[in-house]
Amino acid sequence: MPPPIGREAPRQMSVYISIARLAAVTVAIGVGAGLAGMALVLLLHAVQHLAYGYSLDALIDTQSFLQGVSASPSWRRVAAMALCGLVAGLGWWALRRYGQPLVSIEKALASDTRMPARTTIVHVLLQIVTVALGSPLGREVAPREAGALVGGRLARLARLSPRETRLMIACGAGAGLAAVYNVPLGGAVFVLEVLLGSFNLSAAALALTASVLGAVVARLGLGNHATYAVPVFAVSRGLLLFAVVAGPVIGVCAYGFKRLTDKAKAAAPHEGWQLIALSVLNFTAIGLLAVRFPQLLGNGKSAVQLGLGDDLTVGLAASLLVLRVVITTSSLRVGAYGGLLTPGLAVGALLGVVLSGAASLVGATAPSGVFALIGSAAFLAASMNMPLTAIVLIAEFTRVVHPMLVPVALAVGGAMIASRVCAKFTR
Repeated sequence: MPPPIGREAPRQMSVYISIARLAAVTVAIGVGAGLAGMALVLLLHAVQHLAYGYSLDALIDTQSFLQGVSASPSWRRVAAMALCGLVAGLGWWALRRYGQPLVSIEKALASDTRMPARTTIVHVLLQIVTVALGSPLGREVAPREAGALVGGRLARLARLSPRETRLMIACGAGAGLAAVYNVPLGGAVFVLEVLLGSFNLSAAALALTASVLGAVVARLGLGNHATYAVPVFAVSRGLLLFAVVAGPVIGVCAYGFKRLTDKAKAAAPHEGWQLIALSVLNFTAIGLLAVRFPQLLGNGKSAVQLGLGDDLTVGLAASLLVLRVVITTSSLRVGAYGGLLTPGLAVGALLGVVLSGAASLVGATAPSGVFALIGSAAFLAASMNMPLTAIVLIAEFTRVVHPMLVPVALAVGGAMIASRVCAKFTR
């Protein structure tokens, strides 16, 4: 027998209230993460301007940072990076000594452990300021942590269940990523593939809602433009063949990069004078390198844009590739924090340009920018173990025509297979 109507109605009403509350929290998280992401990007631009003295009018130009750094005198590059080392060393030393223990997004998702507000905010600001000063690490972890913090706080304020709270933390992180890079779909796919490892419809709807709102809100202050400007590339049989052949090579390199950076993070000092001294030495050395190679400063966005724009010779790309890997690893080794998304894109793009030199020897005539595009996607996918997210991010970063995603997907597939094989045989 069906239950009496009088008992069923309150139960249905409770379900409706729960759904409405979850939807309201998701909307609030999207708006909050969007505002936080916008504020962090504006802060980053302001610090860059002050550090290197270029015009504020150029802040939304895709290459404004590289232009500003290139126009600055040599002493300013070294001084800015020495300051970066001091801020990084002192900042993270003080945070570890006087702040509450950091709680990563992954830990917050795996348990009911709360992310401490003050410690997380300081951690976020340190990442943004050091990247703005020229750190080679990525800026994407900071807005993800800010969004996750917003998500967790709002979920607990609304008294959501632990499972719903973890979902809101993940949605907040995705919305933060979507906000700073203007990638609404990429933010949602990142939540599903990387943070949750689940593609159920409910999680997808909530993740997409939060990420779209985060990106739309951030556009109010940052504008609606692609992260990278790329020409229209043509897809040829030779390019498809390159993608098939180059994918496994890129995958092996990405696996090596992942092993290298993981070891560097594990060996980093966590307290004492070494953290401060090594940070100052590391970043000052990067500043000295930037006297000759200004493309090294920052999270790698400038190098990616140069590669995609066909503005790099094979020789310069090879030099930047080696140096980029070295300074990324060394910065992690001395205890600095930051993401590896944009650095991974940069290494992949530079590797793609280098491989284009080999391709030209067998008659390939495509511009090097198209090889950089394929290399950046495949390297990002394999180094961060997120093939679907990498493809979607590349599509939104560059807004390339859809046919170009075919060789990108082929290279990503080959890179993932090669990376998994390497992991299997090196255990």
